[in-house]
Amino acid sequence: MPGPLSRVPLRHEWERARVRETWNRSITRIDYCSLMEKTTMADEAQACCPEGYPEAWDQREICWADKPFVKGRVRSLLHIPLNFAGVLARNVGLIEAAGARPEEMLVLCDENSLWGADMYVAATKDVPGAAMARLSGTFLSKVFEGPYRQIPVWIDEMKRYVASQGREVRQLYFLYKTCPRCAKKYGKNYVVLLARV
Repeated sequence: MPGPLSRVPLRHEWERARVRETWNRSITRIDYCSLMEKTTMADEAQACCPEGYPEAWDQREICWADKPFVKGRVRSLLHIPLNFAGVLARNVGLIEAAGARPEEMLVLCDENSLWGADMYVAATKDVPGAAMARLSGTFLSKVFEGPYRQIPVWIDEMKRYVASQGREVRQLYFLYKTCPRCAKKYGKNYVVLLARV
């Protein structure tokens, strides 16, 4: 039975072999928990992400006007991020050096390719030396919980929810509210889908 890599649209067998090697070496559990807090954790049993259902993000309408974000590009392999932690660390470092860290760390991802995603880290002002982006518009949000393999199901459900509000999805962002370490500790993996309408 052919595996998922057999369906990757590559022109040569050596390209497929290179992708397979990268796949086998890829990070299966990205531990970026320490990047989401202001101090380094001494005890891995501790948690950095708030526990509990992120009610403030469920079925809400949010309006942003030129909200500043530091933008970065994450390399992926079939939507599996390969350097998420590194990109996040660099952007958070720039934000903190500029004194532009908001009270709530907000990291959005635009999964616009099998091979990469745009990351947006919220800031309170422009950050020197960083690629800045500003998001404006009206957004509808909805909270989902479960393993990442359910994302296609969540996307379909999000589209139905937006349609039920008489709106249409123009762009979709993912807000990961629980890092892998905390998701394992809590037994819950919360993801917010944010639709610009």
